[in-house]
Amino acid sequence: MGVVKRRVTFRAVRRAVTILLGLVVFAAAAAWYVSDDVRYVVRAGWEEARILLRRKPIARLVADSATDGVTRAKLQLVLAARGYAADSLGLKAGATFTTFARVDRDTLVVVLSASRYDRLAEYLWSYPVVGQVPYKGFFSLAKATEEARRLEHIGMDTYLRPSSAFSTLGWFNDPLLSTVLKDDSVELAATVIHEILHNTVWVPGSVAFNESFANFVGYRGAEAFFRSRGERRNAERALARWRDELRLGRFYADLAARLDALYAPGIAGPSLREERQRIFREAQAQLAGPVGRALETVNGAALAERPLNNASVLAQRLYLTDLDAFDRVLARQKGAVRAAVADVAAASKGGGDPWEALMGERGR
Repeated sequence: MGVVKRRVTFRAVRRAVTILLGLVVFAAAAAWYVSDDVRYVVRAGWEEARILLRRKPIARLVADSATDGVTRAKLQLVLAARGYAADSLGLKAGATFTTFARVDRDTLVVVLSASRYDRLAEYLWSYPVVGQVPYKGFFSLAKATEEARRLEHIGMDTYLRPSSAFSTLGWFNDPLLSTVLKDDSVELAATVIHEILHNTVWVPGSVAFNESFANFVGYRGAEAFFRSRGERRNAERALARWRDELRLGRFYADLAARLDALYAPGIAGPSLREERQRIFREAQAQLAGPVGRALETVNGAALAERPLNNASVLAQRLYLTDLDAFDRVLARQKGAVRAAVADVAAASKGGGDPWEALMGERGR
């Protein structure tokens, strides 16, 4: 019965996606004459439909003798990590990552962030369900660059970065994408758990909380997952990766504080440009020097080569805000990740600021 039900459900989904694809094609023609926002949503719907239509059950690929050994091992790890996320961490895995979809490029989307030049103030885009979000994903580098140039023309800092995965927050049974398979075992497990956490907890309009919480659960969950399998080396690497996230979180928090102090008096013109560049140069020197040398799993010198501006600082902070607060919850629960997740999830459901609910104050 179980096998038959899964096959019927999968065929039904394929039929539904086919219908959706037809609607998207129709909408695309109409949208061309409407607005950029509608065209963007139609393009996103088109790309999502293409991904969904390419899905293949991971269990079937694992059993297929044509699947190469490296891919098979990674797919098996994905199934094990999602099972751990559901059974041991209490996350709402649903059917997420039970299927696999191959995409035609190394990078799934290019993500654009922006900020005012004279202060740390995120540029926000609005979406249904998720609310206001300080980034926008593009399936076309040309479109992303075009939008970045538009924002720069009106005086914004911008930052473009690649992303190999995203979550639809449980609206679809997200497949594992081929862009993620290049990751090592620790990053692969952490990504699976991170994205499934988004299915479980998402506070609209609180992206830094959502992403920082998922970052915590991803790496701490991966550590617990590998320890449960007796894979000490991977567990220790996941823990080391988390320690680096904590270090980088403190680094970017300090940098943000220095920038806030610079912008507070409202200076402008050449003085502002010179002081900004001085602060950013000093920050890059720290990454190339003492901060970078303290990192265990991240190449500080490579980080130092990336351009710094307000948008890039805020983009990093989305995933690195108040990470110590989550660790304090974990310590209170004596290292039990599932209990820590439940505590934080409960604190986020009050309808107010999740940071205040978690810590009693915003604490940024």
